[in-house]
Amino acid sequence: MCGNRGMFDGWFALRDRCPTCNYPTTRVDDQWIGAFGINIMVTFTLLVFVIAAGFTVTYPNPPIPVLMTLTVAVAVVVPVGFYPISKSLWSGIDLAMRPPEPDDDIDPRFLPPTGR
Repeated sequence: MCGNRGMFDGWFALRDRCPTCNYPTTRVDDQWIGAFGINIMVTFTLLVFVIAAGFTVTYPNPPIPVLMTLTVAVAVVVPVGFYPISKSLWSGIDLAMRPPEPDDDIDPRFLPPTGR
């Protein structure tokens, strides 16, 4: 909400609320599904790129073991490395789709102005 750091206690540990503005990081049950979907889309896109680039660069004799190793590495490293980014990105998307309301218990200084 406020854009400050501190939303994570560790690589995989997302805090319940922002330490600065008190924004709830999980506003609805199963909110993690959106972050999971973003993570899958990024990983699959990179996998397709690695496979296509690998075959394009090494055509007509692609080194299959090397390409398999690269694709497995991408399939393992990218979801783990992109995890906190996907969680933060999905929180931002959720915030854009459902603006905060006063009953979300957010610091009033960080609430957007209303048209009323």
